[in-house]
Amino acid sequence: MNRADFQKLTRIRLREAKALLDNRCYEGAYYLLGYAVECAFKAYIARQTKRYDFPDLERVKGSYTHDLNKLLNLSGLEQEHRNERKKNPSFEVNWTIVKDWNEKSRYSTSITRAKAKDFRSAIVSRKNGILTWLQRFW
Repeated sequence: MNRADFQKLTRIRLREAKALLDNRCYEGAYYLLGYAVECAFKAYIARQTKRYDFPDLERVKGSYTHDLNKLLNLSGLEQEHRNERKKNPSFEVNWTIVKDWNEKSRYSTSITRAKAKDFRSAIVSRKNGILTWLQRFW
């Protein structure tokens, strides 16, 4: 997979999540929204891979995670992220909502409408969304 693939997957997962939200399938929407953020981080990580360079093994291994905090660290965007959180309290709140998502949410049977909608808003908000911020870099 390459950067363009991850960017495309991000958009696909967002569309799928919206369709699920619109049809009151909140658990699935929550799960796919988290994957959209994961794919966006991976698009940025892929962007940093130089053609013909042999990749660092630890970086490659680390990229195969669903942990958004680990992906943030691996991406090298920690300072940018800290700066955004300091200057934008709404972004900080949104990160707090999004950062603990993990792939185990696929087993959740208790995601409420409010939680799914808040999660989506934290991700796609035009001014303060996590994905909006990530797309500046990918």
